[in-house]
Amino acid sequence: MTTNSLRWFKSSYSNNGGNCIEVAVNLATSRGVVPVRDSKDPLSPVLTVPAAAFASFVTGVKTGEFGAV
Repeated sequence: MTTNSLRWFKSSYSNNGGNCIEVAVNLATSRGVVPVRDSKDPLSPVLTVPAAAFASFVTGVKTGEFGAV
């Protein structure tokens, strides 16, 4: 997968403290995956997560399943 076609997004909740990730959700519907990368290094390897697993993770974060950070 090339990163040229990906539209990277970083959460508006990011405080630019350097511990952020970017996701490219534009492939969730068409390919069923959500690419994830380190926002500090755009050339870093891309981790591809199944869209359903990423959605479950986001739901868990929103409901506090992982506790306070």
